[in-house]
Amino acid sequence: MTEQSIHLKRGKDAPVRRFHPWIFSGAIYQQSPNLQDGDWVNVLSDKGEFLGLGHYHVGSIAVKIVSFAPVVDLQDLWVHKIARAWELRQQLNFSETNAFRLIHGEGDGCPGLIIDVYQDVFVFQAHTIGMYRNREAIVNALKIVFGELLKAVYDKSKETLPPNFAANCQNDYVFGIATVPYDIQENGVKFSVNWVTGQKTGFFLDQRDNRALLAHYAKDKQILNTFCYSGGFSLYALKAGAASVISLDASAKAIDLVNANISLNKFGKKKHEAIVGETLPYLKNNQDEFDIIILDPPAFAKSISTKHKALQGYQKINQLAIQQIKKNGLIFTYSCSQVITRELFLNMLVAAGIAVGREIQVIHQMTQAPDHPINLFHPESNYLKGFVLRVI
Repeated sequence: MTEQSIHLKRGKDAPVRRFHPWIFSGAIYQQSPNLQDGDWVNVLSDKGEFLGLGHYHVGSIAVKIVSFAPVVDLQDLWVHKIARAWELRQQLNFSETNAFRLIHGEGDGCPGLIIDVYQDVFVFQAHTIGMYRNREAIVNALKIVFGELLKAVYDKSKETLPPNFAANCQNDYVFGIATVPYDIQENGVKFSVNWVTGQKTGFFLDQRDNRALLAHYAKDKQILNTFCYSGGFSLYALKAGAASVISLDASAKAIDLVNANISLNKFGKKKHEAIVGETLPYLKNNQDEFDIIILDPPAFAKSISTKHKALQGYQKINQLAIQQIKKNGLIFTYSCSQVITRELFLNMLVAAGIAVGREIQVIHQMTQAPDHPINLFHPESNYLKGFVLRVI
């Protein structure tokens, strides 16, 4: 399919033989001349054996493998990838849900590609130049697999591509068109989604099952939802019969989204209050008011160099929540930082609990929803960590 190739140093082929999709630049001893960002390239052993086909990039991760088997036709490859991903999502048997992740990067064998589905509009997001350069073939594959179920495809890659390359890219529809905001439903709860101006692809689909878990505990409880964004946890709690819910976010735009979603679900404002504010000062000033506190901050660490500072940030908010929550209250606490492992996050919670001096039980451990599958051979795709703590 391509004549371009890289050869790995002797002994550096073990990870790729175990189906890890990343090839680090230090593992390469020879490569084709004039390779460009996003080029297709064959990965070969030091003896010339074929190991995989992937996208080449200048950087520490030099190749991200898309296929571990030889590829004859690229269009067929994309059709196969998308059809296989769609088969899994159908297998998951979503209930009263028409929004889900169709392609989850390495979890679906497509490193650098995210595709989220909002009813009949698909949001395409390339995180690598290689995936962006294959956009036309991927969109064609979506048309082949979904046919009339596909109304539009919106490309929202500008913010996730390398800045120099992204300078010449624009977010826009690459197939069809749709008007935003767009109403979706998740487990029967309605949300207004705007993929044009919203964060990520417009909505945080990965917390679906964790929102449902909160609903199991929410009836008659007083709940604080911090870093609430569009109010996902708040809406589930209200539907489940919470006594009161406060949605807190530093962004006024986020609070506008919460209020729009409250109206969309016809919940009214008697049990709900939306506040523009920072989490730390709010927690400091409100003790013994809440039965449940949700801590779902944005990624505090986006690189290994910021890991220590991020852990300090996580500890501050968790320590305050542990200190302030009612006796026998529950804390739903999360980290979506890929560089913060589950073990690191749990150790941080231990330190926060020791500092406060209250007894604590872990009653649930959480991860991302199953439409964000974890590649068994790529532990980095297990990015969302969560714990439900009972504070005694």
